This record gives sequence, C-alpha cells and structure tokens, in this order.
Amino acid sequence: MISVEDLRKTYGDFPAVVGSSFSVESGEIFGVVGPNGAGKTTTLKMLAGLIEPTEGTATVGGLEPGDPEMRRSLGFLPEESPLYEDMTPLSYLRFFADLYDVPRETADERIGSALDRLELDHRDRRLGDMSKGMKRKVAIARSLVNDPDVLIYDEPASGLDPLTTNYVLEFTRELSDRGKTVIFSAHNLYHVESICDRVVIMNRGEIVARGSVPEIRAEHGRTEYHVYTTVPTPGVDGVESMEPVDGAELHRSSGDARPVSERSAPNDHSTSAEAGAASAGRGGDLTDGANEVVDDAGEGVDDAGEGTDDAGQGTDAAADDPGFSVVDDAGDGRTADAYRVVVPDMATVERVREAAAAAGGEVTDIRTQEPSLEDIFLRIAGEPIEDGEREAAR
Repeated sequence: MISVEDLRKTYGDFPAVVGSSFSVESGEIFGVVGPNGAGKTTTLKMLAGLIEPTEGTATVGGLEPGDPEMRRSLGFLPEESPLYEDMTPLSYLRFFADLYDVPRETADERIGSALDRLELDHRDRRLGDMSKGMKRKVAIARSLVNDPDVLIYDEPASGLDPLTTNYVLEFTRELSDRGKTVIFSAHNLYHVESICDRVVIMNRGEIVARGSVPEIRAEHGRTEYHVYTTVPTPGVDGVESMEPVDGAELHRSSGDARPVSERSAPNDHSTSAEAGAASAGRGGDLTDGANEVVDDAGEGVDDAGEGTDDAGQGTDAAADDPGFSVVDDAGDGRTADAYRVVVPDMATVERVREAAAAAGGEVTDIRTQEPSLEDIFLRIAGEPIEDGEREAAR
C-alpha cells in the first residue's frame, strides 16, 4: 500500500530526514516514533504530499503523494489542527465533504457514523466553544469524510484526557479492522505498543530500529527474571542485583550504603570492622562478627552473632555469607520477608533455587519482566548512531 525508498529532506545544510526506507501493508497500523526533531512529522508530511522530498521516492497505493487522485484516497490529521471556530461540527464537516465532491446524503451518513462512534454530542455548537478533546474528535471525523484508504495520524491523542484518548485509540483499531491503512505517530509509546502492528524508531532523521514490537524487543532489549526467595542468595554466578523486599536493604560489609542493585560483584567482601563503621554512620549498632542483623532502634540484635533477635522476629539473613548483613531500616526489629534477585536467564534461576535450598530457604515466586517499547526507545535515542546500527535498520 505504501512504499518509501531512500526518502531524504534537507533544509539548507540541516538533514531533517536521512535516507528513510520502509513499506506499509494494506490494513496495517504502522507506528513512527522518535524524540522531538527525529524527523517523524517531516516524513508524514512528505507522504501526505504537503512538502517535497529532497531525494528519494514515496508512493501511496501506487501513486505519488502529489497526485490529486492519491490525495482523494488519503486522510491526514496533523498534530496541530486548527478548525474554523465560527462553524459547527456539522457545517464544518459538510464543507470538507463538498471539497471532496461527496454527495450530501453520503456525507451526512459518514459524518453521523463517525461522530456517533467518537461519542461527540452538541453537533450544532460553535467549534470555538468546544473543548480540545471535542475539537480533536471533529478533526478525526474530517479525515474520514472522503472515505480514504490510507490515514496518516500525527499525534492523534496529543493533550487529550485518558477517556478521550481511549476513544481515539479504539477508533483507530476499528479503522484498521475495516481495512484502512493507518500510519500512526505518538510520543506516548504505550499507545504505539498497544495498537501498532509494526514500528520504526527514528533518531536524528534516521530509522534506527524497525519491526513488530516483539521483534524490536528481541533485537534491542532482553527479558529479565525476578526471583523471590525466603533467604538471601549472594555469590550466585549471573545474578545482576539482589535486594530485600519489605523495607530492609541487603548491604555489603564494605560500608557501601547503596542497595546491592546499585553495586557490583557480590563476592567483594571486607572486614566486619568496616561493616561496623558503616552501620555506625547510619545510626545503627553492629556487634562483633560479620553475620549480624542490625536494628536501628537498638533492639533485637543478637550479640552472639547468630543472627536471631531475642523477640524471635529477626532472621539469620546472611549466615551463609559473611560479607552480607541485613539492615532493619524500619527500626522495629524485623528484617526482610523475602529477597528479590534479578537474573538474565532460566539457568541462573535454577542456580538461585539451588542456593536458596542450600541455605534452608526456598523460591516463592518467579516473575518475567520484558522491556517495554519505551525502555528500548530511551536506550536507542540516548545513544549515538553507529554505522552498524544504521545498516542493520535499513
């Protein structure tokens, strides 16, 4: 339906779009995302025939964007879409239907159907007296009066409340179900991820990633496994971070007061004297021995170094690793009820399970966390474009 080959647009010496190539199939919702200045809107405007490309070609339904016949089969919704504020929705939409030579009876049927689905009442109210959400619904209806095969929507839900946004997204899905081809741009990547069949990510005028969201996630992201255990499991190869759940923090006796998730190698042990200095700096009390539960309130510490408080509420949190101690930040004599370990694969999950069992504990939960499109976008947009990535995205 849409074919783009080496599309380029420059303004003087500034390259707004650099050699973009992609195709969009009939009935597909195709997302174009990127940071401000990435070239998204410039690309969409070239497809709509509103600006001329410096180089390259683009066809919509086999026709070039400037062809009048192509424009009759296209509906375009720009990010900023001022309306004629002295008109009503009905008079405004009928005016645009007349521009497309749509018969009045057909136009009224299309207008009524679109406004019904978008749940726009007050159709005889002056546009200048309507809210932004109502105006956006009218602009979307305007893009449909000529019954186009291709729709180009640039930030269709920009600035809208959640309810109106949901109407717009659901309506966009329905358009695709009816066979319309939609190119969809948005800054809210959750919206893109939820409705787009395929996506291109642009940065500095170039396409740096493309494919379905699962394909982009497989190439540029990775799955993490969050394993919850009843005991800490330090020293397991492949563990990326470990932290307690329930307000306590697992600390190294090196005196590093950061959570383990912010520090490196879990086998970097040091002396209990350093641990005592670190604890004293936090207002706590650590007795001799490396395996201590530190209670900031000064209660529930077992001076014998066995890790069990007198009230029976403490736990032997680090009995199998002298480099760790559990700090009770709440000051109530309690330590963590569970520990969360982040690992990259199921083989490491099994090693954590074995370590937990050896320490007298167990794995209570395993949760899979996949990177969102936003996670991947933030990483890609924040990195310089390398030649290898440039070629891989083509």
